[in-house]
Amino acid sequence: MRAVSPRSWGGADVLGVIETPRPGAGATEVLVRVRAAGVNPADWKARAHGGLGLWGDPVILGYEVSGVVAAVGLGVTHLRVGDEVFGMPRFPHQAGGYAEYVAAPARQFVRKPARIDHVQAAALPLGTLTAWQALTETAELRPGQRVLVHGAAGGFGHLAVQVAKALGGYVIGTARAAKHGFVRGLGADEMIDYTRADFADAVRDVDVVLDTIGGDYGTRSLRVLRTGGTLVTLTSPGDVPPAEQTGPLGLRTGFTLVEPDYAGLKALVDLVEADRLRAEISTVLPLEQAATAHELGETGRSTGKIVLTVA
Repeated sequence: MRAVSPRSWGGADVLGVIETPRPGAGATEVLVRVRAAGVNPADWKARAHGGLGLWGDPVILGYEVSGVVAAVGLGVTHLRVGDEVFGMPRFPHQAGGYAEYVAAPARQFVRKPARIDHVQAAALPLGTLTAWQALTETAELRPGQRVLVHGAAGGFGHLAVQVAKALGGYVIGTARAAKHGFVRGLGADEMIDYTRADFADAVRDVDVVLDTIGGDYGTRSLRVLRTGGTLVTLTSPGDVPPAEQTGPLGLRTGFTLVEPDYAGLKALVDLVEADRLRAEISTVLPLEQAATAHELGETGRSTGKIVLTVA
């Protein structure tokens, strides 16, 4: 099969198409013929320096996939050959989504809703599961609580806004003014133009902050949280403010790394079916143009998701 693999860790130009043996479906696994693969910051960060180092041989990037079940392994009964499925298998270990075939545990996939195509489905799992787990499990968001989503128009942010709204949150987003209408259309209640105002001066009494930016955003976000509020850092453990800053304020903080989650995927399918969740697609490129997809993503200016299609 064809797959995209980095020759070494580095810039987008290290990516190239290789020929590699097609995987097989082991016990409790399915083999999926990939139709589309989502592109995420986790991909280009891993390409740049190797990420957590949890790679196979050869290294194949990509964690979000949508496709058709081509084979089922021993013991799999809830999926059949021909089923259209999507998921985020094996994260943070290698899933190999930038390829014609992916083999992974069957319960790390769910059936694709008929109302969305493979491009839409491939754009959902990683970002939406991250938001779902961060809000329902880490922050334990309750209806009526105030949620601040940084980078609300981005590939993750626009999905997080919808999840927070579906969970009953009052959603505040940061984005450039030109993108405010888009994010409000997804359910945001308030918007802050971070190019013209410091969010830390513009909002107060927030219950949950989702930090997708890193750097000093975590420390600055402490100023907007109410006592007992939660800061969820999604960039790096090093961006979590130290306990001496948060403890006296009665705040909870921590770094969250998403996990494969069958129940979470089923919940997201329910949101899609209820027309409460959709992925905004900014760019669709063929698998062979993965390097271009990474270059676009690394600009940080995309509205919504970038997706690769597999012929």
